[in-house]
Amino acid sequence: MKTVKPSLLRGFDQEYLPQEQLQFNALVDIIRRNFELFGFLPIETPSAERAEVLTSKGGVEKEIYALRRLADVANEDEAAIKGALRFDLTVPLARYVAMRERELAFPFRRYQIQRVWRGETPQAQKGRFREFYQCDIDIIGRDKLSYLAEAEIPSVIYSVFREMGIGEFRIRINNRKVLKGLMEMHEVPEAATAEVLRVLDKIEKIGPTEVLREMMKSGVTTDAGRDLIHVMTEKLSTDDVLRNLAASGGKSRPFDEGVKELTEVVAGIRAFGVPDSAFAVDLGIVRGLEYYTGTIYETTLTKYPELGSICSGGRYDDLASYFTDTRLPGVGISIGLTRLFSKLKEAGLLRSPPRTPAEVLITRMEDQDLAGYLGMARKLRDAGINTEVYLESAKLKNQLAYAEKKGFRVALIAGETEFAKQVVQVKNLATRTAVDSPLADLVATLRNTLKQSTDSKDG
Repeated sequence: MKTVKPSLLRGFDQEYLPQEQLQFNALVDIIRRNFELFGFLPIETPSAERAEVLTSKGGVEKEIYALRRLADVANEDEAAIKGALRFDLTVPLARYVAMRERELAFPFRRYQIQRVWRGETPQAQKGRFREFYQCDIDIIGRDKLSYLAEAEIPSVIYSVFREMGIGEFRIRINNRKVLKGLMEMHEVPEAATAEVLRVLDKIEKIGPTEVLREMMKSGVTTDAGRDLIHVMTEKLSTDDVLRNLAASGGKSRPFDEGVKELTEVVAGIRAFGVPDSAFAVDLGIVRGLEYYTGTIYETTLTKYPELGSICSGGRYDDLASYFTDTRLPGVGISIGLTRLFSKLKEAGLLRSPPRTPAEVLITRMEDQDLAGYLGMARKLRDAGINTEVYLESAKLKNQLAYAEKKGFRVALIAGETEFAKQVVQVKNLATRTAVDSPLADLVATLRNTLKQSTDSKDG
């Protein structure tokens, strides 16, 4: 039989050791818990969608993975051939809501934690992969959507990252209408607006000199380009930015609308309890040219700006227009969890996980007592205590070595003598002490021992 070298596809190579997977799962649990804390409901959509759905709102075809069987099959279903893997969760959400709008309660508040696939050049050092998890929340209204929805999104993200304990972070916000107004006020040709914004988005990467050079190629004058760079990179407090924007009003309708929306959203964010230290208006935030129509967000770690945005999103007014005539405005944000996990691990910002999800190991002494060991395990699991039974025949010292290596907190030891007395030895692996417990009192004894183990670990 031919031997195949075990290896992974580039960009599809995020696979973790069990301890790392526990850390990853812990982040998922924090995200899910906080999403539900704010009343968001879970959905899942299929991994594959019809190709025309995925490309309906600017999906780049060269980045989308199409479905195809390894072997050609006669009479292949045409719909399957036209399918492709989703590249984000936002377009499938628009399709989902358009199909089910009569069944949903609006405003529709959903969260979604699933994998997506994108044909980008993988760069592991930058946390870019071709397969990765996204964790999205969105609030979608019918015909209208309050600005308070745009203000609530940062409060959810604040709650998530505060519980993660990953250090100081800043949720940076801007408004697409303000950006559009700035383009008008600096006489940027309308046909060049999208390209100029893309160039301005690269200031931190290529520097102001190169950005100015690129803007001038698009028809922007030297003075206008320099002023745009100054306005979008000047570091001011949120209130100072809003004051400067208000003082510049009256020259562009989109600009004035954007300033009003930004001011209302800032007031709302503060009302939701997000401190000024955790968010800021930043006119340099440029994103979502195809999607977003109002507020936009990006989140960065204060001490690790080189990690880039760890969470982003914004307001959209017409995403579902390709699927329905109903106006379904929405606002959402996405955490790229695979990338975030990769960068947090690299920066040493992840909490140490338990080495095993089970707390108790039942060792095995006598083959004839197997029913007793399994009965103890059932009793403990029924009481909500995670328990594993050592199923192989091995010396006790090897079983205890296994328990310590995997990180169990307690080992239970019982042989023929213990079963005859209806007792079991409860060994605290943290303190290396042991007590005999009547089988009838085992649950209470274990809970007390686990508490002592936790206290010893915390001490």
